[in-house]
Amino acid sequence: MNYNNIAKQIIQCVGGKENITGAMHCATRLRLNLIDESKVNEEALTDIDVVKGTFLAKGQYQIILGPGLVNLVCDEVTSILGIKNESVHQPQKEEEKGNLLQRAVQLLSDIFVPIIPAIVAGGLLMGINNILTANGLFFKGMSLIEAYPQWADLATMINLFSNAAFTFLPVLIGFSATKKFGGNPYLGAALGMIMVHPELLNAYSYGKAGVDVPVWNIFGLSIEAVGYQGTVLPVLGVSWILANIEKRLHKITPIWLDNLTTPLFSTMITGFITFIIVGPVLREAGILLSDGISWMYNSLGLFGGAIFGLFYAPICLTGMHHSFIAVETQLLAAVATTGGSFIFPTASMSNVAQGAAVIAILLLTKDKKLKSICSASGVSALLGITEPAMFGVTLKLKYPFIAAMIGSAVGSAYLAATKTLAIALGAAGLPGFISIESSSWLNFAIGMILSATVSFVITMILYKRDVNKQVISVKEQESIKTEIINSPLTGRVAPINEAPDEIFAQKMMGDGIVIFPTENILVAPVSGKITMIFPSKHAIGIKTSDDVEILIHIGLDTVKLEGKPFTLLVNEGQEVKQGDKLMEIDFEMIEKAGYSSATPVIITSQNRFEIISMGNNKINQEIIKLI
Repeated sequence: MNYNNIAKQIIQCVGGKENITGAMHCATRLRLNLIDESKVNEEALTDIDVVKGTFLAKGQYQIILGPGLVNLVCDEVTSILGIKNESVHQPQKEEEKGNLLQRAVQLLSDIFVPIIPAIVAGGLLMGINNILTANGLFFKGMSLIEAYPQWADLATMINLFSNAAFTFLPVLIGFSATKKFGGNPYLGAALGMIMVHPELLNAYSYGKAGVDVPVWNIFGLSIEAVGYQGTVLPVLGVSWILANIEKRLHKITPIWLDNLTTPLFSTMITGFITFIIVGPVLREAGILLSDGISWMYNSLGLFGGAIFGLFYAPICLTGMHHSFIAVETQLLAAVATTGGSFIFPTASMSNVAQGAAVIAILLLTKDKKLKSICSASGVSALLGITEPAMFGVTLKLKYPFIAAMIGSAVGSAYLAATKTLAIALGAAGLPGFISIESSSWLNFAIGMILSATVSFVITMILYKRDVNKQVISVKEQESIKTEIINSPLTGRVAPINEAPDEIFAQKMMGDGIVIFPTENILVAPVSGKITMIFPSKHAIGIKTSDDVEILIHIGLDTVKLEGKPFTLLVNEGQEVKQGDKLMEIDFEMIEKAGYSSATPVIITSQNRFEIISMGNNKINQEIIKLI
């Protein structure tokens, strides 16, 4: 496979090098920051064999390629563009998009996604350790290492490897969070090391009976010398404080002193704040948050599991599932007291349900392109990566997504009823067994079977219903053809070559007519969907159900008026009927500003037509007949 060729095709389809300001990738998606999203040729892009789907989210144009492949293609894209793939120069206006909750979720995502591989590796190693040490899994009344003592040290080493990421979690989060907040990530890592220093009382021993808590006495103030192993919120809080102190010190410190004093004072001030105020408060908040969510889930039993399972996939679409990482990490870090995490098993049910829905479509559809997408994305979802399945198949068809939600709810309800919890992170799908306590493997398997079966069966039922609807819809559409285009304005109608602008008069934009308006109301000349509204409101596009496309350009050079003469009454994507009011226009303001009010009406779909009424026409009067 020629990855450089694929990268070149993608760059060409999204508008060329000059239209891309940044590129990066996640587990499955190539994420591009584009200057002008309208330049994307989505049809050509999706025709590239390896492209499984595209969508726009959070100001980024995202192309689903799948795990493994996305890394290689992204490397080629960034090489061609001459940029680093971790450096995404996103315009400020995009960063500010979204409400407070959306920005908070995106922030958590940006912090935790880079460290997930380390946590997952630790989780999978923990699963291997569980297999070696589980009592009764292979031999009655004993574990594998009890049966084969020569393997005991192997289990000990693997256990050490698995615990490292959780023991030193504040170091990982400190690095990632401080970098995200605009500080020096190495100072963030150093602060994380301070929080888990071996001279501190281990966080897991804090609060246990008979354990004396050491304290520092500084100027009469007693400070508990307790570590923050396995915590999340405290290190997030102090990373933000560290980054802000460092940035302010950079501004006020002379250049010749900056490299010496800024790291010193940043670390020292933040360190004191950590152990005196922020650490103790946020540690308690983290414990309460984890306990609260666990209590809610466990108290509602199977109903709680069903609700969480039903909405897990929609939550993933918003990106809010990244906010669970903090809670799940806290639950897993204290697995001895929490029993484990219910989030991972629920995610597994949702992923398997998505995979089953896609497999059902694979078996049913006759569309070759869809089959190729289903074959790869269905297996990917079953193994724990659902973006290709959701964005490439289930969301586009809608009903498989609904079926998968229901399947996920059924499987998650069973797991909640049987109290099946994860004791480690891993791949949330068929390989998820390794993250589950061995005594719960049977229940986990039953949950997966329920989830997959329900999703598969409902998808098949809804598929047949959808096919029947499409047959009826096609028959109805065949009898509905746009034949007449009415005048969207009151005024004089003339052939397009009379437009007082060479671009329109020479039909460079397409053929049509020009109207010299006498009244200020603009209506829909046909029934259809509003496909485009220019930001300055001076142009609007409409597409009918039988693909007749019309562009109405109100006035000439009126883009320079920045929307002031136009009062828009519809939204992009809205369905309208012939004669519906689209806009109120102050043509007097246009003329006073020195611009022409002449309004070209262009048939951009290039349908053949004849003008049936010229001269003075009233609004909604028949003016064009398609032939």
